[in-house]
Amino acid sequence: MRIGTRLVLACLPLAALALLPALLLPSPAHAWPGQDTGDPFTMTVDDVACRTGRATVRLRNQTRQMVRFDLKADGESVASGSIPARKSIVRHVKVRKGSSAHIEAFAVSDSAPETLIDSTRVENDCPWGHHRKQLPFTGPPADWLGRLATAGGMVVMGGILWWYGSIWPRSS
Repeated sequence: MRIGTRLVLACLPLAALALLPALLLPSPAHAWPGQDTGDPFTMTVDDVACRTGRATVRLRNQTRQMVRFDLKADGESVASGSIPARKSIVRHVKVRKGSSAHIEAFAVSDSAPETLIDSTRVENDCPWGHHRKQLPFTGPPADWLGRLATAGGMVVMGGILWWYGSIWPRSS
């Protein structure tokens, strides 16, 4: 086997490794969940603030006219009102310690009393009795170590193919 063939065989695993991350990344057109362009407003919910026990809900109007809304937590209305055109409003939803809440945003109009826009579940899993500012360092991320191990395996496999390619024609 010639040197050029051995080089190509040794580089195949590295080329596959270089192309693999590009194949795994989703394209923006196929990203999920997508934003529904027909909705009059959007809802984003932040995590529960440990100090206050409240989740911040941000409603953003996407239209050029005022939109009425109804915000519910576990089926009970916690806020209602209207959002000015192209503006955002912020509401806070109380979540008890150690529990979760199902938050739903409804658009209210004369033609359709309630149209579900978005819903999400938030959990209040804050530590009780003591306040931690940050978690301890537990090492590098697992995906980084996995990529490093894969790269090392590919280099070893390339070395084995190089070695076998150098002795294969003379083995008989």
